[in-house]
Amino acid sequence: MTPWSIYHEPRDQDQPLMDPLSHQPDSRSLWSWLVSLLSKHQEWLSAKMQVFLPTVELNSSDEALDVEQRVTQQLGKLHAQGPATWQSLVHSMCMELEVPLELEVLLLSTSGCDKDEFPGQLGADEESQLEPLLHHGLKHPPQSCESSPCPQYCRKQQRELANKYLELLKAFVHQHHDSKCWGPEETLTTHQYYIPTILQWSRATAPLDTQERTIKRDFKTEDGGDVDFQDLFNFRTHKGPRVTVLLGKAGMGKTTLVRRLCQKWADGQLDHFQALFLFEFRQLNLIKGFLTLRQLLFDLYLSPESGSDAVFQYLQEKANRVLLIFDGLDEALHPCSDKETLGPDGAASVHTLFSNLCRGTLLPGCWVITTSRPGKLPTCLPREVAVVHMWGFDGQRVEEYMSHFFSGQPSKEMVLEELRANGRLRSNCAVPALCRITCLCLHHLLPRAPMDQSAALLPTVTQLYMQMLLALSPCEDLPAGSLLGLGEVALGGLDSGKVIFYSRDIPPALMAFGATHSLLTSFCTCTSPGHWETGYAFAHLSLQEFFAALYLMASPLVDRDTLTGHVTLNSHWVLRTKGRVSLSDKLPTFLAGLAAHTCGPFLSHLAKRNEAWVSCRQAAVVQVLSKLATQKLTGPKLVELCHCVAETQEAELATLAAQGLPYHLPFHNFPLNFADLAALTGILGHRADPLHLEFEGCLLEPHCPEALIGCGGIESLSFKSRKCGDAFAEALSRSLPTMKSLQKLRLVGSKVTARGISYLVQALPLCQQLEEVSLQDNQLKDPEVLDIVKALPCLPRLRKLDLSRNSFSVSTLLHLVKVAVTCPTVRILQVRESDLVFLLSPPMETTAELWRVPDLQENVSPKTEAQGRILTLRLQQCRLKVCDVKILIDMLREGPHLEEVDLSENHLEDEGCRLLAEAVPQLHITKKLDLSDNGLSMVGVAYVLRAVDMCWSLAELHISLLHKTVVLMFAQEAGEQDGSWESAALLHSLPPLEASELPSSSRNIRLTHCGFQAKHVKALYKALGGSRRPHHPGQLCHLDLSSNALGDNGVARLAQLLPGLGPLQSLNLSKNGSSLDAVLSLAQCMASLSWVFHLDISFENQHILLTGDKRGRGVLAGGPFPEPPAGTQISGFGQHCIPRSFCLKECPLNPLSLTRLFHSLETCPGPLEIRLSCEALSDESLETLLCCFPQLPQLSLLQLSQTPLSPRSPWLLAGALPLCPRGQKLEIRSLNQATLHFRLREEPEGLYCGFPDCGLGPEHVEQLCWSLGQCETLSHLDLDANLMGNEGLSSLLEHLQQTPLSGWLDLSHNGISQEGALSLVETLPSNPRIREALVNLGPEQHFRLRFSRQAASGVTLRLNHCHLRPEHVPRLAAGLSHALQPMELTLTECSLDLTQLMVLLSWVKPPAGVLGIRVEEPWVGRAGVLALLEVCAQVSGHITEISIAETQLWLQLEFPRKEEDPQQALRLAGHGPGTPYSCLVTQLMETCGRLQQLSLSQVNLCNEGIISSQLLLSLLPALSELRTFRLTSSCTSTESLTHLASGLSHCGHMEELDFSSSQLGVEGTRMLVAALEGMRGLKRLQLNENSIGHAGCCHLSQALRAAGSLEELGLSQNQIGDVGAQHIAATLPELPELRKIDLSRNGISPAAGAQLAESLMLCQHLEVLMLGYNTLGDLTALQLAQGLPQHLKVLHLPCSHLGPEGVLSLGRALDGHPYVEEINLAENSLANGAPHFCKGLPQLRRISLLFCKIDDQTAKRLATSFMLCPALEEILLSWNLLGDEAAAELAQVLPRMGQLKKVDLEKNQITARGAWLLLQGLAQEAGVPIICLWNNPIAPDMAQRLQSQEPRLNFAFFDQQP
Repeated sequence: MTPWSIYHEPRDQDQPLMDPLSHQPDSRSLWSWLVSLLSKHQEWLSAKMQVFLPTVELNSSDEALDVEQRVTQQLGKLHAQGPATWQSLVHSMCMELEVPLELEVLLLSTSGCDKDEFPGQLGADEESQLEPLLHHGLKHPPQSCESSPCPQYCRKQQRELANKYLELLKAFVHQHHDSKCWGPEETLTTHQYYIPTILQWSRATAPLDTQERTIKRDFKTEDGGDVDFQDLFNFRTHKGPRVTVLLGKAGMGKTTLVRRLCQKWADGQLDHFQALFLFEFRQLNLIKGFLTLRQLLFDLYLSPESGSDAVFQYLQEKANRVLLIFDGLDEALHPCSDKETLGPDGAASVHTLFSNLCRGTLLPGCWVITTSRPGKLPTCLPREVAVVHMWGFDGQRVEEYMSHFFSGQPSKEMVLEELRANGRLRSNCAVPALCRITCLCLHHLLPRAPMDQSAALLPTVTQLYMQMLLALSPCEDLPAGSLLGLGEVALGGLDSGKVIFYSRDIPPALMAFGATHSLLTSFCTCTSPGHWETGYAFAHLSLQEFFAALYLMASPLVDRDTLTGHVTLNSHWVLRTKGRVSLSDKLPTFLAGLAAHTCGPFLSHLAKRNEAWVSCRQAAVVQVLSKLATQKLTGPKLVELCHCVAETQEAELATLAAQGLPYHLPFHNFPLNFADLAALTGILGHRADPLHLEFEGCLLEPHCPEALIGCGGIESLSFKSRKCGDAFAEALSRSLPTMKSLQKLRLVGSKVTARGISYLVQALPLCQQLEEVSLQDNQLKDPEVLDIVKALPCLPRLRKLDLSRNSFSVSTLLHLVKVAVTCPTVRILQVRESDLVFLLSPPMETTAELWRVPDLQENVSPKTEAQGRILTLRLQQCRLKVCDVKILIDMLREGPHLEEVDLSENHLEDEGCRLLAEAVPQLHITKKLDLSDNGLSMVGVAYVLRAVDMCWSLAELHISLLHKTVVLMFAQEAGEQDGSWESAALLHSLPPLEASELPSSSRNIRLTHCGFQAKHVKALYKALGGSRRPHHPGQLCHLDLSSNALGDNGVARLAQLLPGLGPLQSLNLSKNGSSLDAVLSLAQCMASLSWVFHLDISFENQHILLTGDKRGRGVLAGGPFPEPPAGTQISGFGQHCIPRSFCLKECPLNPLSLTRLFHSLETCPGPLEIRLSCEALSDESLETLLCCFPQLPQLSLLQLSQTPLSPRSPWLLAGALPLCPRGQKLEIRSLNQATLHFRLREEPEGLYCGFPDCGLGPEHVEQLCWSLGQCETLSHLDLDANLMGNEGLSSLLEHLQQTPLSGWLDLSHNGISQEGALSLVETLPSNPRIREALVNLGPEQHFRLRFSRQAASGVTLRLNHCHLRPEHVPRLAAGLSHALQPMELTLTECSLDLTQLMVLLSWVKPPAGVLGIRVEEPWVGRAGVLALLEVCAQVSGHITEISIAETQLWLQLEFPRKEEDPQQALRLAGHGPGTPYSCLVTQLMETCGRLQQLSLSQVNLCNEGIISSQLLLSLLPALSELRTFRLTSSCTSTESLTHLASGLSHCGHMEELDFSSSQLGVEGTRMLVAALEGMRGLKRLQLNENSIGHAGCCHLSQALRAAGSLEELGLSQNQIGDVGAQHIAATLPELPELRKIDLSRNGISPAAGAQLAESLMLCQHLEVLMLGYNTLGDLTALQLAQGLPQHLKVLHLPCSHLGPEGVLSLGRALDGHPYVEEINLAENSLANGAPHFCKGLPQLRRISLLFCKIDDQTAKRLATSFMLCPALEEILLSWNLLGDEAAAELAQVLPRMGQLKKVDLEKNQITARGAWLLLQGLAQEAGVPIICLWNNPIAPDMAQRLQSQEPRLNFAFFDQQP
């Protein structure tokens, strides 16, 4: 029989086909076949005789004939009636009888033939009989019911007709579905042995009856056995769904199941249903017209013999006992409408009829079952539809099936043994259809080969199909043409969506071939009522896909692009794709399978081509798969890829796909079966590193975890799905012990019960590598939870066990606590309501304890075995009561130390809290006890206070009855913490801490929202230990009594009792209903209590806080970071007096209250800062305030913030300043804030006065100046953002002449325009005390003037964005011309063009002195040298300096211009005539005769700039006083350099020459050398970055020998190499005055470097040596160290390939050097070789050691050396290997380095601990150094916290100022 005779997809056969192994019919005549067939159906033939020949009666003589003779006679009579009668007979026979396909094809092809066309057939009697063919097809009767009349029937008649029809229907179904099953012997007597597939329910399914029974969901649907079909329906309730969808992939047996259902109904096992109808969507698709329900039931299935109306009416009345089955919903070609509603007689498409049946609008109450492949369900299905998933076979079912198939065969045991050992074979057999094919193939192969070789021929699904084809014709080769012909038909059908073909679609020869080999099946299809046609289909859809793949691979007509275009991956999202699944679902898989090398000979045979041609096509498929393997794919596509890769059997492709998988591989919301996971596991076997595998919301086949057996590529495995039950857990438990890399297991949100947990509990002890197990939300009960916890000792590496969202009782909880106490690896037990988590520390990881900085690391800190472990218990919302507390205390007394015990949100009440508080000293809690939300009352508060009063380790107690908070915090025991400090190697240098500094001696108590009143103060005082405080075990530091009801009386009583509580650090009395009286009583505490430094009061917020000075090294012992004292910066740590501050906000202040307040503060020690704010302060109150100043000599600050002041307040405050000689600063801002700073002593310092944004205008100037005129030390006057304008500026300049202002006057943002700026210039001569004026009229709006006490010696005037117009230029020139002292003018972006500049320069004529003019405009660079020199020719004075840059022009002029002497005139005349631009040259010779400096930067002397160089050629010889010439970063040419060199050759008096970055090259250097020969007095020569090379250096060295006065030589970035360095080395002895040399980036090797170092020893005046970025090596360093110049100040050797030896020798040579200021050794390998000093460097200011691989050990000696450099300002140690040890050493050094400004520690290995130590060092530093810590391993939140404590710690990439 064919492999699809039991399990097949699509629903494309109604009868089993012939077994390919059975013998085929011989060549007997067609007539004999026909007689043999009808001899078994005599009654049917007699009935047809009456239909076709109603007038012919049967003779009695006919009865005497035997059966075959009578049939032959009857056929002869029917054939004699003509072709029409014979054709009708043939069609009826094909439709109603079981006719083999071969016979059917021949009959249909000859149905129109005459009798003569059957030669010899009528005489072929008994010799022509045929053996009956096996497995005849099932056909449908073509009756129609539309034309019958509609008579009326009585009830009895209706019932009789209905019963008759139902019996006929049952007989029809029984006849058509009484299937048989054959094994290898194919005996007809063997009944079908049905193996049920695995069924799994989804959603809320139908068969639930809460009153009587539940469905047997774990019966046979998951655990084996026959399926109880009653469980598919719920007949006991009317609320459940009546529509069931069977979902399963191809080959899972959906059609077999529904046919089995029909058979069971026909046998009477589904007695609830009276009628059953089965339809196939593949045939319903062919009906084009509309049908009624009556036509659907009767015309397309079975028509009643009579009374169709009565029968239909009966079916409507008994609809709840009617079952309709629709097979193949996924094959529906048209969408099912969910909007169209039909009546009982309404006509519509079959898909609309199906929709109405499902929604209950048609035949309401009926039951509907439909089958489909997985995909999006159509909208016509109701929401409450029951979904059942079919999963195929598990291992037990496969063995049972094979055992029956091979029953009685000697190969049975071999087959079963191979099945158990061969995982791939087991995976294939999980699909029932493939299991059948496997059995048939093995049966065919076993007689010819051993078992192992036979199984090896079936490694993939594709090769399984290939072997099946080979088995069809064991003795001869299959015809390649027929196979390819069927493949072409198959591919055409897939491309067009066709699975049913007609005779016109398939050639007769192919049809006969397919029928002969059981590849095709036939059936009658109804295209409309009464119209039938024979259809053909492949025996299974997958067979059609296989043939299509064969055609694509083997047909020469298919090109490469078409082939690769079919290699795609299909997505199978259940809720995202369209409802209809693609027909070519498995086509890419088959193509991949045919790409395997094993299939090459077979394909070569089919294609009639050589194997090279086949290999090329196979490689094309593999190439597409390789490209897909490198892409990021969704979960479904990834699974499809795994199947394809497995089919190819390509190891390289599998490795490529495996390595492309992400580390975290999630699969979400689509179904997966055993074969899918087996394919994925196969790919993971080729992966080097394990990954995390996650399944969330996926529908998983119950036994699919068995596919993971032996998989070593999974590190984390997670399942989250309600579809996972006990069978899934059982399968998973078999896989877990074999997964040796698995560390994390999550089975979350499943339906695992006690049975499933029992399997897991047995498996867990075998998984000793597990580190995390999560079984959340699994409906576990007490026994299961306890069973799982028992496995904890068996899992030595387990870190976390999560059993949250399960069900457990209080008694179980207490048992879990006992387990946590006794199990040595448990460190945290966390339970909150339904949450249950164990956190464990494996023993191997608790062998050492790292020292921690307090509050910088996580809460849990492991302990050594010697110290014992620390346990954390969190039992929140666990319904614990007082009786449970006693049990809990008894367990914890004998247990380990407890870090935290959290019992919040239980029911302990006062008694339970008291018991726990009393037991605290015995429980060894080191951190926290939380009793919040336990029903504690005020009485209970007293219990708790008394219970913990004598607890030595209590650090903090917080109780809030309103917020239900009760939290006790504890400190480590003194000895324990002291030991940890002593064991810290990094802090060995710190002296031991005093006992009073340990945190265990201090405690914080917060009693908020407890309702305390004044009457409770005394009792509270006693409870706090006030009466015995001197001998109390704990010093009270912070007391918080906020949000109570103390009132003024309670606050006053408490103020009296405060001395008895000892020195506190803070007292919070906020929100206690206090008034000003309470404030005054607390203000007196600032005088009576030495610890009170700050008193902050806010009436609006009811905030009252007294705080002390939190200083000293006690903060280093533990606890939070130290807070800087309010009102001061961190500095000195005790070196400065900490001020006391009194802050009163939102309080109404009148003269009386101010008087009382200041009186209460008179005895307060100073310095004292007072900050006040109120809604309004009257002038009378302000005068009272000023009168109180003499009463407070200790006052250092008075601030009135957010206090509206009157317009008179500036004059009142300014007038009071002369009366207070200690005044230092007065600022009134916006008439809303006033600040007065006072000096503690009367010292003659400057006075700052500021009135920004006070609305002051010109009318206030006189009064303001009169008030300030009394202040003799006024140094700054700030009038920013007022209304002065130009008029106010003029008035101020007039009145300030009589005001002793000796600093800045700020008039920014006062509306001053260009007119004001020009007025300022014009009035400068009349204001000789103005030294500097900064005017910016742009968006910044700055206007600042700087005055001096005496007349200024010079004036600096800067005008920015003043937008000068042409009419402004003469005024500006006139103002400058009247200047009486030297002036420097800068005009930045003032809209001054070249013409206006020329006018300005020509009109400026000061009487005498020096005038400098700098113009900064964008056009300067574009104007060119020539144009700018033309401007210079127009000046009225002598030009002494000219500087031209990209956007700047600088001119320095001397006035008046003196008359030229005759010799000078004669010399000028000699150079002028005959040159280009002779007139301009002549003018320049006049104006530039005294030019001393000419600087050109970023100018163009090429092309058009040649004229400028020619001009310079003519001009330079005439500049007899020129000392400096610079041409930098400019564009030059050979011609321009020739001009310049020629001109400079006449300048023998030159002292500085700079040609840096001017593209000289070798030729330019040679020309320049000629000019240098005459410059005997040259002192500075800069030729950096000019590509001089060794050749140019040779020319240069010759010229330098004559420059004996040279002091600076710059030759960096010239690539002079060793040859050039040797030339320089030979020249150095000729340069005795050399002070600076720069040879960086020149490619100098160690040998040349050593020679250079030897010559440098002779330069005794050398101060700056820069040799960086050369490969000098240690050889050069050793040579340098032998004789460093004695006046050396700067040594730069970065990136010089220095090692420890060379650097150490340099360090020894530098040690004690008196002049060295800067050392740069960055980017050298200094591991264990950084320089260290014994004598120190007294002048060293900067040292750079970046990128030097310096570690902690090296840094220790460095830090010691830093202390010997008292002038050090900057230390650069970034990008090294420094850790916390180095940070500790630097923290010790920082306080001793008073000049330090910056320490760069970026990109090192310093953690939060090291940063905390640096913070402590900064706290003792008087200066303001910045420590850069960017890109160190410090968490962002921790960095923010550290920086909030110490702003000088900079964690940003860019520098920040503190």
